[in-house]
Amino acid sequence: MAYEDAYKNCVWVDFHLLESFMVDALQAVGVPEEDARVIGDVLIESDKRGIDSHGIGRLKPIYIDRINIGIMSPTTEIEVLKDDTTTAVLDGHNGMGHVVSKKAMEMAIEKAKKYGLGMVAVRNSNHYGIAGYYATMAIEAGMIGITGTNARPSIAPTFGVENMLGTNPLTFGIPTDEEFPFVLDCATSVTQRGKIEVYGRAGKELPPGWVIGLDGTTRTDTQRVLKDLTTGQAALTPLGGIGEETGGYKGFGYAMVVEILSAALQDGSFMKELNGFDADHKPIPYPLGHFFMAINPERFMGLEVFKRVAGTICRQIRDSQKAPGEERIYTAGEKEHEAWQYRKVHGCPVPQTLQKTMIELRDTYNLDYRFDFE
Repeated sequence: MAYEDAYKNCVWVDFHLLESFMVDALQAVGVPEEDARVIGDVLIESDKRGIDSHGIGRLKPIYIDRINIGIMSPTTEIEVLKDDTTTAVLDGHNGMGHVVSKKAMEMAIEKAKKYGLGMVAVRNSNHYGIAGYYATMAIEAGMIGITGTNARPSIAPTFGVENMLGTNPLTFGIPTDEEFPFVLDCATSVTQRGKIEVYGRAGKELPPGWVIGLDGTTRTDTQRVLKDLTTGQAALTPLGGIGEETGGYKGFGYAMVVEILSAALQDGSFMKELNGFDADHKPIPYPLGHFFMAINPERFMGLEVFKRVAGTICRQIRDSQKAPGEERIYTAGEKEHEAWQYRKVHGCPVPQTLQKTMIELRDTYNLDYRFDFE
């Protein structure tokens, strides 16, 4: 990627400044300092990896605004509902999703250290940032990490047009013997709302096939789509796209798997219960559910064997024959690694719309910051 061209309308800002700003802004709306640091770490990790849809751009609309209108609690009271040898169920009591999720994956990892496998389910949570953050926690502990979460309805089922399922990422983190791990972190839809928001901030139309309207045809009008996804006048398409010919039923099926595992294990909310609006269209909490798994390769043939084989598979895939005109094949996590290699030197790209949001937050909460882009 030619980063200079892709982000020519952005200002590059130091990561430490951005993270500090996010932590202070969260504390200004009542998030305890320790929790604010957890949230800031999750969000900045997204920006470091080049996942601009889930970083500082989500600070205000997803977290601060929801705290301010009273549908998300700035304090996170974690209740352990069940705790068995290899499993546990937590209740986040409408607190910050990042905080309860980090606790859940820590528990799953500890169980996997003792018993080889660990799985923790969470209910009554909120948006938890990039799923890959928690899968990477397991990698750093020498384990395989798996996580998923449901979300407000936005995907239409195959042959349907009503938004019934969330974007529901099914995420895997796999250690390898390479410089970077294999991390597959993606929605079970063709795209997700966050990426559409990125298109909206850039003033770009959507590619055909990402969104379906009530008439069954594709939608590309970005700004109107963002509104209609909330009101149910538009829906995201599942992986594979519209209908069955290109495999849309596969993405639909995986989205259902995540919905079930994010709700049934913990007796949590699902589908239309996650709309975020009551009958009078007033905002209400999004009681999301998540699940976290850690698998310890040492209990199989050993971590080093696992990493060697996983790395070999990745290398053989990348070395396989390229399509005409293509120079490289990427494995999951490789582009994010390359993004970090560039961004750790240059910083985070901040577009004009986000610059205005940061200034607005700074002025609203009297935060002691002066930005170079002012």
